[in-house]
Amino acid sequence: MHEFEMPSRRELLAAIGKVGGAAAMYQAMTALGHAQPTQFSGPPKLSGARTGASVLILGSGLAGMVAAYEMEKAGYKVSLLEFQNRPGGRNYSIRGGDVVKEVGGAVQQCSYAPGNYLNPGPWRIPYHHQALLHYCQELGVQLEPFIQLNHAGYVHSDKAYGGKPQRYAEAGVDFKGHVAELLGKAVNKGALDDTVSKEDKERLLEAMRGWGALDKDMAYSSSLRTSAQRGYDRPPGGGVNGAPVPSAIAGLSDVLDPRVWSTMAFYFGNVMQQTMFQPVGGMDMIGKAFARKLAGKIRLNAKVTNIAQDGKGVSVDWEDTVTGAKSVAKADFCVCTIPLTILSQIPIQVSEAKKTAISSVPYHSSCKIGLEMKRRFWEQDEQIYGGHSFTNQTIGQLSYPSGGFFKPGPAVLLGAYTSGPAAYQFAGMTPAQRIETALQQGSVFHKQYRSEYSNGMAVAWSRLPWIQACASSWTEDLRGPHYQNMVSVDGRIVLAGEHCSYIGAWMEAALLSSIDAISRLHQRALAA
Repeated sequence: MHEFEMPSRRELLAAIGKVGGAAAMYQAMTALGHAQPTQFSGPPKLSGARTGASVLILGSGLAGMVAAYEMEKAGYKVSLLEFQNRPGGRNYSIRGGDVVKEVGGAVQQCSYAPGNYLNPGPWRIPYHHQALLHYCQELGVQLEPFIQLNHAGYVHSDKAYGGKPQRYAEAGVDFKGHVAELLGKAVNKGALDDTVSKEDKERLLEAMRGWGALDKDMAYSSSLRTSAQRGYDRPPGGGVNGAPVPSAIAGLSDVLDPRVWSTMAFYFGNVMQQTMFQPVGGMDMIGKAFARKLAGKIRLNAKVTNIAQDGKGVSVDWEDTVTGAKSVAKADFCVCTIPLTILSQIPIQVSEAKKTAISSVPYHSSCKIGLEMKRRFWEQDEQIYGGHSFTNQTIGQLSYPSGGFFKPGPAVLLGAYTSGPAAYQFAGMTPAQRIETALQQGSVFHKQYRSEYSNGMAVAWSRLPWIQACASSWTEDLRGPHYQNMVSVDGRIVLAGEHCSYIGAWMEAALLSSIDAISRLHQRALAA
């Protein structure tokens, strides 16, 4: 038994924070956590639907289509109104021949080669998003690995390493090496004596020596040992010149650059861990699979202009965006999945509390740029197979395709994935200017960029007329007065979508919010 009480997790994290700073503490926090599956215990168990009961669903994104799919199975008569000329919503892939029209009049026509695509919205599925994985299996959507972490990708900051990109392996190994050395010094100087027992001090030193690849003097230095993790100047080979040459480590100040250490922390995020998936052939394979199950139920090009209800049912005015014809759709109940950015502009007959909630939730934007390159130079020239490269430039990151490895011919590289102010900066550019900026900034990683570029698509979500944003941005201050009003069943109307969740901009959020909404609506229908 120890003579004193062992430190709590909070005390240990505080000690790590004192020595290694916020980055070390953050990594320790995430390393001590465990990824938990989302709140999915199987598809909804709806039974006993009244004969002839009908449900009108507004929006054919994943939230709308899973509602229709499950309620139809339960015996409801379902129909969907969709503003766009395709189902799927943000579950969306752009291929050759597709046209993207923006608010303001800009029009882009995709020229990608057959088989190539850009996922401008969702593009990866975490392993613990069990609802989405369930429906992919049930609907026969083939999945393949999405390469999340690739140590061959780059990390770039114009304030570190003289502005030269570093391989993730180099930056990551140097980060943990320097932090391990600092923590070892703190232990040896007694800085943690009031926090860590004598026995655990010895174990901690041993762990830091191994984890940080420190030498016998507990120093992080250039050696064959560190090079075995971060890479060599000359890797081991055969014959006369087979001996490896170690690489030179970078200094502490470089790894303390925010772009560098935040990249290390990125992969510890609960939804950013390594096992991820993507549908073979594009993310919209999921939406298309749902749509096949709902053949004949989805009315496209239908602009909702008014949503009303009374004690007997729901009445929705809508306009055909192609012909201009106006119609009214009626049903016993309604599941509304229209994004709040649009719904807040439509008259809807619900409580004042729900109206206030609808108009109170801010949204954030994003911009993705898909650059079709003449060949897979990142594979052929630099041995990068999937994964990402990060930068402190406004493009944010590059991402390399996770499928089609070694395939000859053109391929699409994600040349920018922006958020925050950068997303609106890109939205203020023309599509051609966005692509030019992506080419200019991406050249810091790959000198082949301009010579290999063929064509591109630049999708700024705040410019898309059917949503005018990317996804909801709840804050805890807003959730208090508005969240329960948002998700409540109001008479015969219930809302669903990622904005009705604590998950946010993930497809899992749309599915789980919809399953919850239709389960409660079903109970209301049985009691009506």
